[in-house]
Amino acid sequence: MPEKPKSSNTPELEGNHRKPEAVHQVKQWEVFKNRKRILRNPLPFHQEKFEQYGNTFIVHIGPGKRIVFTREPATVRNILQKNHRNYKKSELQTRDLAKYIGQGILTSEGDFWRKHRKMIQPAFHKEQLQGLLDLMYRAIRNELSDLPEDQIIDVFPKMSDLAFQVVAQSLFRAADFREDMNRLQEITEDNQKMLIREMRQPYLKWWFKLSGRIGHHLGLSEEARNILDGLIEDRITSGKERGDLLDMLLDARYEDGSPMPRKQLIDELIILFTAGHETTANALSFAIFLIASHPHVQQKLYREVRGLDFEGDKLNILRNLGYAQQCIEEAMRLFPPVYVIDRVSLNPETLQGHAFPGGTTWLLSIYELHRSPELWDNPEAFIPERFEADLKKQYSGFYFPFGAGPRMCIGNVFAMNEMMLTMGWLVQNYRMSTPADVLEINPLISLKPGKVPLRLEKR
Repeated sequence: MPEKPKSSNTPELEGNHRKPEAVHQVKQWEVFKNRKRILRNPLPFHQEKFEQYGNTFIVHIGPGKRIVFTREPATVRNILQKNHRNYKKSELQTRDLAKYIGQGILTSEGDFWRKHRKMIQPAFHKEQLQGLLDLMYRAIRNELSDLPEDQIIDVFPKMSDLAFQVVAQSLFRAADFREDMNRLQEITEDNQKMLIREMRQPYLKWWFKLSGRIGHHLGLSEEARNILDGLIEDRITSGKERGDLLDMLLDARYEDGSPMPRKQLIDELIILFTAGHETTANALSFAIFLIASHPHVQQKLYREVRGLDFEGDKLNILRNLGYAQQCIEEAMRLFPPVYVIDRVSLNPETLQGHAFPGGTTWLLSIYELHRSPELWDNPEAFIPERFEADLKKQYSGFYFPFGAGPRMCIGNVFAMNEMMLTMGWLVQNYRMSTPADVLEINPLISLKPGKVPLRLEKR
């Protein structure tokens, strides 16, 4: 049984008793000196600075440009929950990402975001998602049915395919679209690679435009939109309802009773494909590696799933996958797919005794928050039992694998259902092992693993 979580010792309680220390500054020359390794993987640099300077520090990235990094739980809660109206998403999402995937609930702000979030939210209520569980399971079983045995494979591409097909089947039930979905997946992944190049090499943006590379990827986005437009038109023309997410979105109405415009519907579908499959594929891959690396955990999980009939009532199966859920929650603590969250303040605010002007850019390090030694006992260890029912509530103030507040991931229940069914079926059917001691991680827009070597042995 794991120990109770440590006290957060947040300055919310301490600030009245002592003057806070000055916020430490990381100068631009130090960033420049470390630029190559930051480009490869910024997380070790972040960790060093958190260990050196504490839970909040400022990084200067150019003349007059600075970012406030924090893993202070009270500050994170304030920005995401308590005073979220004072913060907006940065242009990385509202401009750079939006040019490829459109203006949907992931990339929009203000009243536009609130209106569409309210409109789409009912499609992701637990009661609505129950009707998709059989669809979800069939997609999982089909994708896992041809896994090679007794050889080392990289399981990450397989999880990426699986997660994409689960989203596709849940959106477009019983449609014959495998070729279209494969093309959508290619476009989604190609455009993300281009966006990463723009993020990591901003000094080459002029060349990306001049050479036509950005234009090429915008053309790919238009191709994706045309594919989805055709699928929507086929559904409307058929006059048949299939009980999938597309039907729910087509039936959604604004307060005045009008439906979502076609262009907006396509934007939302592209975002569901992009965000819905990638973060789940990442989380599943990390969880599989961790379970394969810990035989005692895998054996405990097998005892839970060995008697379950996955062809039966899926809701009942999910109720009996408590330890599978704990394993996934612990994997998402160690490797949160959304490993950083960026926000920009609208107005000045004093946090933990320090005044920050309006227009301050914040980077909330969920990765560091989830591994903070002030908050977690043995934070680097994989201990699923941390998330037993009588313990997990105590982590609610500093455990944010799906974000927090009004902008918390709309698909969190969908993703957890998918991951629990996948993990339960895998462990019931295969004994998993890995030759790797650690995984290479690749922090892009989300936290990706490198290769995930896995050996499967049929049970």
